[in-house]
Amino acid sequence: MGHQIRPVDVIIGLGSHDLSVATYAAQMWRQSIAPLIVFTGANAPTTVARFPRGEAVHYREHALELGVPDSAILIESAATNTAENISLTRELLAAHGQTPQSVMLISRPYQQRRAYATCRKVWPEIDVICGSIPLTLDDYVASIGDSERVINMLVGDTQRIEVYAQRGFAIPQPMPDGVRQAYDRLVSRGYTRRLIAP
Repeated sequence: MGHQIRPVDVIIGLGSHDLSVATYAAQMWRQSIAPLIVFTGANAPTTVARFPRGEAVHYREHALELGVPDSAILIESAATNTAENISLTRELLAAHGQTPQSVMLISRPYQQRRAYATCRKVWPEIDVICGSIPLTLDDYVASIGDSERVINMLVGDTQRIEVYAQRGFAIPQPMPDGVRQAYDRLVSRGYTRRLIAP
């Protein structure tokens, strides 16, 4: 989304199959962007084999390996979708006496806009910025090692931006004509594994 990185109260790492979320959260913590990280996520069909103990648990372990102290990490391990990631994290923070005014959502690069739209719906009063590990598309695909998986996930995420807004799960977002045309081309070429019923 091109948000300017700036200090916030809490970094929230959104669970997924992508360990770079935890890597980037640790990097932002080391740069003093926030004093606290919350990793959030249970498991999904796309992550259970890679992170059998849960996305948030594995993210925490990775951040510890990267030098983030345990005292700077909270985990929320029940969320199974982005709205739950945000709402359950908010509840966890409140239970720990934290009432942040600003957060940085860290996600996969192609999830930023959907994460932002969801947060604006679920937690409208929070000041939110989004970030992800800064890689080109080619470098990101290479880091995951599975272009089919990345393209299917990207197509599914793009569809969810509109479908979730229609269902009231997120605020509407503009979709440029070029993005819509690219989405339609990819769907017509069979990248449909992550699509949901509209």
